[in-house]
Amino acid sequence: MKQTLRDLAEKVGCRLLGESSIIVTSVSSLQSATPESIVFVEDAKHLDAALASPAAAIIAGEFAVQATGRKPLLIVSQPRLAFARAARLLHDANGRERDIHPSAIVPPSVQLGRNVSVGPRAILGRDVKIGDGTTLGAGCVVGECVEIGAHCRLDAHVTLYSHTTLGNRVVVQAGAVLGSEGFGYVRDFETGRYEQFPQVGRLVIEDDVEIGANSTVDRGALDETRIRRGTKIDNLVHVGHNVQIGHDVVIAAQTGLSGSAIVEDNVIIGGQVGIADHARIEEGAILGAQSGIPTKKVIRGKGVVFWGTPARPIREYLRELAFLSRAAKRNK
Repeated sequence: MKQTLRDLAEKVGCRLLGESSIIVTSVSSLQSATPESIVFVEDAKHLDAALASPAAAIIAGEFAVQATGRKPLLIVSQPRLAFARAARLLHDANGRERDIHPSAIVPPSVQLGRNVSVGPRAILGRDVKIGDGTTLGAGCVVGECVEIGAHCRLDAHVTLYSHTTLGNRVVVQAGAVLGSEGFGYVRDFETGRYEQFPQVGRLVIEDDVEIGANSTVDRGALDETRIRRGTKIDNLVHVGHNVQIGHDVVIAAQTGLSGSAIVEDNVIIGGQVGIADHARIEEGAILGAQSGIPTKKVIRGKGVVFWGTPARPIREYLRELAFLSRAAKRNK
């Protein structure tokens, strides 16, 4: 979508220096800049390269105020954040054509908001509710009584099981499965066989959550699994039944959370972390890649990095590695 620099600067909260009527249509890197794209720099050492690029304008910090050159500058304290916001405005899906594809299956009981798009071969169950401006990609399957908020984006082949609820502005990338049955079984000790424990709860995903491609989130066993506002989940992440994830949590790829684990607000979880059942990660903790959290373990320490299996503060972990290294050398 086209934006004048004046409008763009106002919407992303920048101070504009230079010509305000120039129109931009996209964001780009310095290497791929065009006369209609906007770029950003976070460091003064890259400013000259940005000024010499074909870009229409530059988002930069206060260090660029005295820059000499004819290229317009959008000055802001956090250039990367402003650039991300500009990208969303310039690629706003609301400017695209919206319709219900003829091959989609949409029962009469479905409630569609305004400006909703449903892609080819998508299948919606009975009594589904979809908010304004939401997009469902090709091949999506939405079960009965699912509620999807406004301005959500479900990419191709996303599956939402019955009674799943999504808030507003939720993004779910291709192949993700939300609301599936959890992995919970009871063993009959007389026969040695396993029988499934009831998996009849629900899944609630709050506003502004993003879930990566081919990730899976199970519904609650008897109650609910809940992912709270602003959490971002990478590709190939598994969230088990009854898990509770707080606000603004970040979870990197190939992480697994077992049933009834609790992750509090503002936690950062690296790639390939394993979190066992009933573990608790308290507010603001940081789990390094490939960390392991045992059953019922509590991780506590806002801003503290934990690493290893079982996970412990990184300083402690590195001291142990150094001790083992020295011991190995002495044994030689």
